This record gives sequence, C-alpha cells and structure tokens, in this order.
Amino acid sequence: MNLIVAVSKDWGIGFQGDLLYHLKEDMKYFRRETLGKTVVMGRKTLESLPGGKPLPKRDTVVLTRNREMFVPGVKIVHDVDELLAYTEPITDDVFVCGGAEIYRELLPYCRLAYITEIDGVKPADTYFPNLDELPEWSRISESDPIEEDGLTYRFCIWENANLK
Repeated sequence: MNLIVAVSKDWGIGFQGDLLYHLKEDMKYFRRETLGKTVVMGRKTLESLPGGKPLPKRDTVVLTRNREMFVPGVKIVHDVDELLAYTEPITDDVFVCGGAEIYRELLPYCRLAYITEIDGVKPADTYFPNLDELPEWSRISESDPIEEDGLTYRFCIWENANLK
C-alpha cells in the first residue's frame, strides 16, 4: 500500500475541510499516480469530493466506522483488517489519499509515500505526520522544483524501511 498527499513546510494538509493548496500540476500528478488504481479514503474525504462521489476511473474504498454508510460504486470497510483483506492482492496499486485520521492509521502499512512538498505555510487545522521525525521513513527521490502561483514545490517519494 502507498499514500499520496500534498504538505506545507509544517506538514499541514488542510483547513476547515479543504486542501491548503490547489495546484494544477499537483492535481495532474495525483491523477497520473492514482488513475486505474485503488484509492482509500475516509468518509469526510469522500464527502469533500465533487458531489460526494468517487473519483472516476479508480476503485474507491472508504474506511469508516459508520455501518449504515452506502455509496454506489464505493467499497465500504469498517476496520484496518477488513481493508487489508480487500486490498491484499493489489497492495502496490493502492493509494491512501486522506484524511488525516486515515493517514495516521494506515501510515505503518504504507511502503511508499508520494508527497508533494510545498515551500509555503498557511493556517492549517489538519496535519500529516512529520516524516522527518520518523526514523523508518526516508526520502528516496525528489523532482526538480516546480513554480506555480508564487509557490515552489517538489514531488518526493519516501520509503518505509520496515516494508522494503
């Protein structure tokens, strides 16, 4: 399993239910990396998508404690064991994509983290774990800097040494 996220310099990812940044090239990167794959998200992340509907051309799995939840075209799972049983045969094609609680819960199960590192800080109320402080994680690649809307950012890949 992998994850994908865009973070500010202080590892912020959201404010009041929305992303901190809406960067065109980052959105293209997200689409390119997840298209045709399985995306795992929490209920609130699904509800934040246009129309509360799953992303097109992806198998969408929602991890939620809500046992009444039903969304056409979405696989609903209620705990990590159920998620792992569902995704086990396709682990390299699975991308965790939010929100913060889901990232924290699934981080130990992720082998790679596709992180857009943005050289900026905005007010945030939602944060991703600071991988610089987790010894099992190391950055293994980073793109050339991209400039957009006065911001500089890079596409980086981090690896979990516990899951090599």
